[in-house]
Amino acid sequence: MAKQLIVVRHGKSDQGEYGMSDFDRTLNHRGNKNAHEMAERIIQKGIVPELIVSSPAKRALTTARHYADVLKVPYGDIQLEPTVYEANTTALLRVINRLHNDYDRIALFGHNPGFTELVNYLADAKIYNLPTAGVVVIDFPFDDWSMVSQHTGNVLLFDSPKNADD
Repeated sequence: MAKQLIVVRHGKSDQGEYGMSDFDRTLNHRGNKNAHEMAERIIQKGIVPELIVSSPAKRALTTARHYADVLKVPYGDIQLEPTVYEANTTALLRVINRLHNDYDRIALFGHNPGFTELVNYLADAKIYNLPTAGVVVIDFPFDDWSMVSQHTGNVLLFDSPKNADD
């Protein structure tokens, strides 16, 4: 079966209190609401990840947990990937190329600017900015994550909270 990567940028976060590390910043009210809504929207479209991989930064992991809630997946099943935090395209590609081939559809949770650069690199998506809680689903025509590389994917879906179907 072909591979499908669901790239999810964390929800809107607070700037954090003085002295708080960037890593520990939390989602604000809108960030929590949008993360949950986007999880429901993606799953209603039949796009259900078999594995959730997340940056361990609090705002990314909290976003991933919203998806886990909607999917009814235990938080312990979220695979933490420390190298996703502050990663560039090369580092993110290394993570993707090492994903386990038992999984055909994987959701990856993390940060900009790396995620916007990644989707443009993988799929020539021409996305200027992946907004907070934004989701890009990329299809790959092969069954081995190690084959994912520049312009090997096609964007199946690009969605964000601002695109709500009213």
